[in-house]
Amino acid sequence: MGIELKNPIIVGASNLVLDEHHLKQMEEAGAAAVVYKSLFEEQVQLENLALSEAMDEYSERHAEMTTLFPDIEHAGPREFLMNLRNARKAISIPLFASLNAVYQETWVEYAEQLAETGVDGLELNFYSVPQDFHKTEVSITDEQIAIVKEVKKAVSIPVAVKLSPYYTNPLYLIKKLDEAGVNGIVMFNRLFQPDIDIDLEENYFPYNLSHQQDSRIALRFAGLLYGNVNAGICANTGILTGEDVITMILAGADCVQVVSTLYKNQIEYISTMLTDMQEWMHEKQYQKLDDFRGKLSKKRIKDPFAYKRAQYVDILLKSEEIFKRYPMR
Repeated sequence: MGIELKNPIIVGASNLVLDEHHLKQMEEAGAAAVVYKSLFEEQVQLENLALSEAMDEYSERHAEMTTLFPDIEHAGPREFLMNLRNARKAISIPLFASLNAVYQETWVEYAEQLAETGVDGLELNFYSVPQDFHKTEVSITDEQIAIVKEVKKAVSIPVAVKLSPYYTNPLYLIKKLDEAGVNGIVMFNRLFQPDIDIDLEENYFPYNLSHQQDSRIALRFAGLLYGNVNAGICANTGILTGEDVITMILAGADCVQVVSTLYKNQIEYISTMLTDMQEWMHEKQYQKLDDFRGKLSKKRIKDPFAYKRAQYVDILLKSEEIFKRYPMR
């Protein structure tokens, strides 16, 4: 995003960052930056509706009574913005705001308000849940590109976009976002998918932390994007160790976001990840990250199939290796 970081490890948006003590722990452990938990327009709307219903619950119960309560309106995002300002004051490393809005007007309105808090950059969370059978993929991507252009006009701080992998061609969309002036691409959103409790016969949303295998798709696209876009490349999801960070940088990522590993291993684990990276670099005689960044990207390797599905054919042809590892009885 054009912001110089002391290392490539950014703490991603989560409930952990809502606690100022945790924020300071992250900075002390060596985190290069923090993404504050997202401002969700839907949450603001739901809270506004709940307040309105509560205030009107006993209205007009008597002929001479209009309401029991004074006219109070919901504060909107003001409490969130206050907490974000306090977070900005709590740490000295870069702090990014995260936004998930609904309408183009509110994307711009909330982006302006977030920028005024003093944050160093803005992360827009794009995710479209398909519900309309007649809405085309072009209309979805065109709308998102238009939002980026309007937000970029409205704010002076760098803007990144966090995407889901569920596009017909993520590379096409990323290229268009890059041309629209986006400063960074975060790959990919950790999405909460619905599940069903068969005993209660109810829908529920389990809170699942990521696993190392979840990083493979981000690695693929980091390798494909390296050297082909101006925007910074940030890998996200399934990055749990220092080795995982190294892997992403070898593929071509500029930086990574971590969350699950902090829940699993505590915030202090950031320092362990950094130490492991330093030891590996010393062993390989790398002085800086740029010495090996993108070394195994599509742009810099000779194998034309490394990032294509044809590699899967090669794996199948060597299926005897699977039986050596997992012998059948």
